[in-house]
Amino acid sequence: MLIDTHLHLIDKTALNYPWLASAPTLDRDYLFATYRQEAERCGINSALHMEADAAPDLMHAETEYIQKTARESGGFIKGAIVSCRPEDAGFSDDLQQQRSNGFVKGFRRVLHVMPDDFSAQPLFRENIRQIQGSGLTFDLCVLPHQLDKAAALADVAPDMTFILDHCGIPDIKSGALESWKEGISELSKRKNVMAKISGVVAYCNADSWNVGTLRPYVEHVIDAFGWDRVVWGSDWPVCTLASPAGGGLSVWVAATHALLEGCSESEKAQLLSENARRIWKL
Repeated sequence: MLIDTHLHLIDKTALNYPWLASAPTLDRDYLFATYRQEAERCGINSALHMEADAAPDLMHAETEYIQKTARESGGFIKGAIVSCRPEDAGFSDDLQQQRSNGFVKGFRRVLHVMPDDFSAQPLFRENIRQIQGSGLTFDLCVLPHQLDKAAALADVAPDMTFILDHCGIPDIKSGALESWKEGISELSKRKNVMAKISGVVAYCNADSWNVGTLRPYVEHVIDAFGWDRVVWGSDWPVCTLASPAGGGLSVWVAATHALLEGCSESEKAQLLSENARRIWKL
């Protein structure tokens, strides 16, 4: 069975997501009932919700919405990685509030849409240091040329766990591989960084990719980080971009199993569920 560590839910009737205006293909509701039906058919039996970048004033409202959905799911949704703003002076109060909520498993501040030096701000780094000792993780969502910035941020807080999203968002469409590989190899030297094999199909040409297209990227991440430092995620609904005809989640799950053909049962279990259970105490 799979644990999905990167599920986004979008409910425009409940929350506002400004970024959707520039992403018309995804600009609609993606609700839990729709996801669950396909997920259970694919062998996914639980998930962590990843913040979907709701408007900043709705960050806590998103957490409350997901927590309510989790209760209604009968435990399928095990927790949430919530949005945060480490660049703000009020981060300490936000951290204390979230630490008291056992449903919250970690934080994310999307960095790939921000200036490259955004995470190098003194206040940002000081606030990241405050997360140490809380048991909460921090997801790194960066572009390949920002992998050195991710490494520098991980060095700021060596006693907390960072999770690299989406294999570092490789530019698979252009075939750019070597500079990305170098960045991944360097980042993997930080033992407090884990990597998420999540939704990389979204970075392919939707009408021409196959498992061979993904293999050099996924295999390099696993080789660099090792089987005990990788987790799996869908990145639903973003993964649906790889399959315009439908079944985007099913297609990504099938591709994952094909990529893991020949690996041991122990290795598969670590990636698909066991590491997630350990990292987030699920």
